[in-house]
Amino acid sequence: MQKIMLSGKIHFARLTACELDYEGSLEIDPELLAEAGILPYEKILVVNRTNASRLETYAIPGVPGERTFCLNGPAAHLGNIGDVITVMAFSVMSEEEARRVAPAVIVLNEKNEIILRKGAAVK
Repeated sequence: MQKIMLSGKIHFARLTACELDYEGSLEIDPELLAEAGILPYEKILVVNRTNASRLETYAIPGVPGERTFCLNGPAAHLGNIGDVITVMAFSVMSEEEARRVAPAVIVLNEKNEIILRKGAAVK
């Protein structure tokens, strides 16, 4: 049996931009993606804490160090600059692997700086 388990999470990120005229996705600082164990172009679930919207999309790498979180394309209708979001990635694994998984979780402050690491993100 295969399980779908949380493998990476970015908690309390703030949207820095929303660009309607784009093909789609969520642009994220690649340094933050790496810290959360999320690969560029990996499927992600985005939950907007501010307005309760949820969407599935993929992560595209932005400019390293800019701490960008930009909703692109039609998804831009689901958020506003400053909204607080959670970004989650999931992986398919065996039940044995699932029992051992420790997702990489990072918690950000209002400037999208890491203030806490959990699970596999702990260094």
